[in-house]
Amino acid sequence: MKTPSAFAPQRGAALIVALLLLVVMTLLGLSGVRMVMLEERMTANAHDRGLAFQAAEAALRVGEAVAQSQAAAIPPNQLFPDGGEWSDSDDNCAASPCANGLCAQPDKDCPARWLDDGFDGWVDAGELDLGPLGTSPQYFVEFLGGNFPCDIDDPTAGATDCNRYRVTARSHGDDDRAIVILQSIYATE
Repeated sequence: MKTPSAFAPQRGAALIVALLLLVVMTLLGLSGVRMVMLEERMTANAHDRGLAFQAAEAALRVGEAVAQSQAAAIPPNQLFPDGGEWSDSDDNCAASPCANGLCAQPDKDCPARWLDDGFDGWVDAGELDLGPLGTSPQYFVEFLGGNFPCDIDDPTAGATDCNRYRVTARSHGDDDRAIVILQSIYATE
């Protein structure tokens, strides 16, 4: 004869609950790994952008020094093609000349030089100590004209024969993950 047991028979619920907990823990672990990988990529991109920004800024300073030397030359702008002057008499795009990173006034009908993939007027910024950045930053200087007001606080007063130059610099890392383009307007008196 069989005696009744004090324990109820098991039906396997503990196994199912343990498997469900294991699945939930696995999904949480995979989600955590994915987040860590995304944060690592974001950190690497921010690092690359920071290096490229510093290099472009250094190239911008080199370009500004070139603009300053051209403004101080006698006669001014002597190394620019056509002395930096370029006349645009129509509505067609005729790219103004560039030589050694010095460009004449841009044609208003043409796309901006720094946006043009075919533009080959960029020059290397020279021997800059840029540490881990493998490529040399580049720049070019555009002469914008010589009839700007000399006093920027009061443009209507005083002389209006001061030169303006637009300096554009770009830099990118070894793997082109981050490209930085900076511009400044250099004014002379």
